Amino acid sequence: MKRITLSLIITFFLVLISCSNNSDQKIYTGVLEGTSVRLPALTGGQIIKLMIDEGHIVSEGDTIAVIDTVEYSLQLRQLQAGLRELDIQEKTANIQHKQAKTDLEYIRHKYERTKVLFEKNTATRQTLDDLTNQLQRAETNLANARQSIQRAIAGKEQLAAQIAIIQKKIRDAVVVASVPGIITTKYFEFSEAVAPMSPLVEIINLNVMDVKIYISETMLPHIKQGQEAEIRVDGTEERFPGKISWVSPKAEFTPKSILTEETRTSLVYAVNVKVANPDGILKHGMPVEVVL
Repeated sequence: MKRITLSLIITFFLVLISCSNNSDQKIYTGVLEGTSVRLPALTGGQIIKLMIDEGHIVSEGDTIAVIDTVEYSLQLRQLQAGLRELDIQEKTANIQHKQAKTDLEYIRHKYERTKVLFEKNTATRQTLDDLTNQLQRAETNLANARQSIQRAIAGKEQLAAQIAIIQKKIRDAVVVASVPGIITTKYFEFSEAVAPMSPLVEIINLNVMDVKIYISETMLPHIKQGQEAEIRVDGTEERFPGKISWVSPKAEFTPKSILTEETRTSLVYAVNVKVANPDGILKHGMPVEVVL
C-alpha cells in the first residue's frame, strides 16, 4: 500500500513538472513565406523558346527561356573579323619596327664614323649634316613603328572586350533558374520581345522559408537570435524545426491583419523564424503556429 501511494505521488509530481514546462511555452501565429526572386532576362530580344508555365516546379539551373541572338551573332562575327585585321596590322608593325631598328643602328654607326672623320677634316660638313638628318628620320621611323604596334595592341584589347560583352549576351540569352522553387508569375509569353533586365518570371524559393511573428515587450528578454523554435501546421502531426534569424531592434504597432481592434495599439517586436523545407511540404502563404 505504501509502495502504491509513493508511486502515485511521484507520478503526480512528474505531471506537475510536465505541465509547468509546457506552460512556459508560448504559441504565436504567422504565415509562411518563401523567398521571392524576379528572374530577369539579361539579354533583350524575342523569346524563341519558353519552357515553363505558372505553377511549374523548377530546380536551380533549369532552362526557363531562350532569347533570339541572331543580331548578336552577326556583331560577334564583325568584331572577330576586325580582331583578325588588327592582328595583321600588329604583325606588319612588328616587321616595320624591326626594319626601322636595323636602319637606325646602321645610320647611327655611319654617323659616328663620319663624325670622327669630320673631326679629322676628312669628311665635309654637308656629309655630316645629311647623316644627321637621316639619323633623325630613322629615330622618327622607329618611334612611329612602336606607336603602330601599341595602337594595334590597344585596338585588339578594345575589340576583345567588345567580343567578351557580346559573348556574355549570347550566353545570357539562355535564361536559367537561379534558385529552386515554383513559378508563381510569368510576365511574358512565347514570341514576345523582352527588354534587357526586365523580369521574365517570378520564382518562390521554398527550400528555406520564413515566418514572421510578433512578441510583446515582456517576452523580448526571453527571445534571442539563433534560438530554436517549433513549427506546427494544421492537418499534420509532424513538427518542423525552426530557428530565430532576426529580432527587430525597434517596436511597432501590431499589424492589422492578425489581431483585434483593441490589441492593434499594442507595441510589439517583429521576429523572423527560418524553417528548412527540403521535402517541399510547407507552402507559401500557409498559416502556421510557432512555439517558443
